[in-house]
Amino acid sequence: AAGMFLRLLSDVRWRAAKPKWRRTTCSRRSTSSTAEPHPVSLPAQAQVVICGGGIMGTSVAYHLSKMGWKDIVLLEQGRLAAGTTRFCAGIVSTARHVSIELKMADYSNKLYQQLEQETGVKTGYTKTGSISLAQTQDRLISLKRIASSLNVIGIPCEIITPKQVAQLHPLINIHDLVGAMYVPEDALVSSASVSLALATAASRNGVQIHERTSVSHVSVQKGRVTGVETDRGQIQCQYFVNCAGQWAYELGHSGEEPVNIPLHACEHFYLLTHPLKEPLASNLPTIVDPDGRIYIRNWQGGILSGGFEKNPKPLFTEGRNQLEIQNLQEDWDHFEPLLSALLRRMPDLEALQIMQLVNCPESFTPDMRCIMGESPTVRGYFVLAGMNSAGISYGGGAGKYLAEWMVNGYPSENVWPLDLKRFGTLQSSRTFLRHRVMEVMPLMCDLKVPRWDFQTGRQLRTSPLYDRLDAQGARWMEKHGFERVKYFVPPGKDLLDLDQSKTFYKPDWFDIVGSEVKCCKEAVCVIDMSSFTKFEISSTGDQALENLQYLFSNDLDVPVGHVVHTGMLNEKGGYENDCSIARLSKRSFFMISPTDQQVHCWAWLKNRLPDDSNLTMEDVTWKYTALNLIGPRAVDVLSELSYAPITPEHFPSLFCKEMSVGYANGIRVMSITHTGEPGFMLYIPIEYALHVYNEVMNMGQKYGIRNAGYYALRSLRIEKFFAFWGQDLDAFTTPMECGREFQVKLEKGMQFVGQEALLEQKQNGVYKRFTMFILEDHDTDMDLWPWWGEPIFRNGRYVGKTTSSAYSYSLERHVCLGFVQHFDEKTGEELVVTTDFINQGEYEIDIAGQRFQAKAKLYPFSSLFTHRRRKDEVELSGYQRE
Repeated sequence: AAGMFLRLLSDVRWRAAKPKWRRTTCSRRSTSSTAEPHPVSLPAQAQVVICGGGIMGTSVAYHLSKMGWKDIVLLEQGRLAAGTTRFCAGIVSTARHVSIELKMADYSNKLYQQLEQETGVKTGYTKTGSISLAQTQDRLISLKRIASSLNVIGIPCEIITPKQVAQLHPLINIHDLVGAMYVPEDALVSSASVSLALATAASRNGVQIHERTSVSHVSVQKGRVTGVETDRGQIQCQYFVNCAGQWAYELGHSGEEPVNIPLHACEHFYLLTHPLKEPLASNLPTIVDPDGRIYIRNWQGGILSGGFEKNPKPLFTEGRNQLEIQNLQEDWDHFEPLLSALLRRMPDLEALQIMQLVNCPESFTPDMRCIMGESPTVRGYFVLAGMNSAGISYGGGAGKYLAEWMVNGYPSENVWPLDLKRFGTLQSSRTFLRHRVMEVMPLMCDLKVPRWDFQTGRQLRTSPLYDRLDAQGARWMEKHGFERVKYFVPPGKDLLDLDQSKTFYKPDWFDIVGSEVKCCKEAVCVIDMSSFTKFEISSTGDQALENLQYLFSNDLDVPVGHVVHTGMLNEKGGYENDCSIARLSKRSFFMISPTDQQVHCWAWLKNRLPDDSNLTMEDVTWKYTALNLIGPRAVDVLSELSYAPITPEHFPSLFCKEMSVGYANGIRVMSITHTGEPGFMLYIPIEYALHVYNEVMNMGQKYGIRNAGYYALRSLRIEKFFAFWGQDLDAFTTPMECGREFQVKLEKGMQFVGQEALLEQKQNGVYKRFTMFILEDHDTDMDLWPWWGEPIFRNGRYVGKTTSSAYSYSLERHVCLGFVQHFDEKTGEELVVTTDFINQGEYEIDIAGQRFQAKAKLYPFSSLFTHRRRKDEVELSGYQRE
């Protein structure tokens, strides 16, 4: 490889002339009607101001104008598409792991296909197809999982052999391949030209575009956007859209009210070559070689090849960067591993002349997913940025969803995985971002096995018990920056092996979690669940009750000391949050929500509660450590520690009492475990946490107490058919669709958000139904495991996807939860899903292309429950949330 490298480098031709595609981009002002030179003054006001003229800004402008909003100004600090968009490799690829990203890429592809015809601007759209190569069996499994997802939503895709790869792309070395995935509809475009075409269409629809205009700051009054300051004057506006790409972070922090947009730029390299002796055909498939960390596409008869190296170079950590991206320094030493990988994959390239090595910044986010949505702190401030080098693939779809969000108040799909509100302020530390993107960029190519964890930016938010639990063998994962225990490694186990185990099959922790589950069912376990989001809402009069009754779907006017499980619904009846609320007194409520609801739920309530000094809401997440005591002996441990009667007569289910535990006062004890097992949640003032934990562990010795983690919790809640928000439930799922009608006050004549939508569903039926599947012919030891996102087939037809799954140690089977839909076989129209439709089908779950028979149920099935018990009573005994 080194010899090849030298021979190739000996043929490098440094060319002063810029490549043709950049010349056309730079000279487009003569051909474009979209952007006027400086003399035209800025308007004094507009409905929307968009900052950033790359693919994202122009896509938002295009889609807003298509939806009928015309009073829009797009500002670009340099020239249109002169940022990252100008250097984008132009590969439109739909092969994505995350469902919403897959849908965005599919929409983008279809949009770009017809854009030239619509606008008259040449976009260079060429349908080439793409081939993703697998050098290992695990990589092939990963590709098969993606292929299953693509096929069921109608995107043609097939798993092919190495020989078929050679037929499709004769220059590829196939000797180390075990297979590949071919997506024939994937395409190439000139991303700068696509941006220009979108801008042209938007301009024709009335959008004003001003180049060479910098936004210095966004004006905010009473928590709302009121205008923007630019270097050419002020514009008053109702909406501001930050599409500033790698400048988005600084722009977010330049306003009167900072908006945290956690992204960071890294250098991204690719090389351009002169045409081959026999120029490559323009329709030759793009090659993605994730194990070699590179991609290869045809470029004007030659090659464009780049990749994601293991040791990325973060950029611009300190302060503002250039207005437009000029080509950064070439760094051949840094690019050498990617070049070697290219030569291994295409050995015939040795004597090829290189035109140049392009180095341009790309923005990456802390979790490799883009950032979209409205700021939690400033109304009317929207963001679309941080594309993790997939900007052209997502551009069309992301712009469409954001435009829908602005015009309708919500997008047409569940975009929670991309929502800005999934991050808090803690992810916007510059040091954190710099370290995290150095991990994220190599992960673009690394194998995504289920349940992998980031290694950087850890131990940021921890429970007071962290060191105690860590010393006892805790293995950690992170949620919303909070460290949570997966499971505890017993003494004498090989710790290193467990930390390194990454597999699509039966994991090494299987027996460890099994013993924790057994202890929860037979004795008593303690799980530290301090990461839960905790709010206190109180008032001087009845304001708290009146407002919460309107914002929540269940009846909160319960006796003091009762706990209510309720949804916080949107106008469509979908779950914005799923929570437990304890009535502490006539005028105060204690609300427990999932960990990642901290920013979203706060913003949702803040925007809907009246600005009333007699009504207060406080985030008390950090004030309480939460311990979950699960198991039949939990009652014995707690009664010995509190000297209070805790029998069901004195302490019924879904009850909350302040008690003493050991020496500590003021512990909020709730008879609820979020698993369906008996037990109690203890909310402990943080300074008492260590004392209470020690007391519980000491007292519990004689009852066989042990620590447990979230994997045991997951197994318990899934076998009891409990849904959790963010995975099973989302803003597009209603209580009617998941068997929770009994948690809605429809019969009580009280108004609440989402009521009309639920009444309509009650009358007309639902179009999807939350269903539990038990895998029948699945071998836990030998077969691939289900995780989530697997297609569900009924009588051979696709009807939905799984949302979560776990091994049930008591049923000794895998249990998958998911939604079933009913489509008309001839028209494809959605039909009402009835109980009979669910019960009368033969089901299969598709795991990486292999189908397993499954039994469908609409109520939990377990040795603890008999078939006669009504589902309502079963569900009332507890519920799960993560």
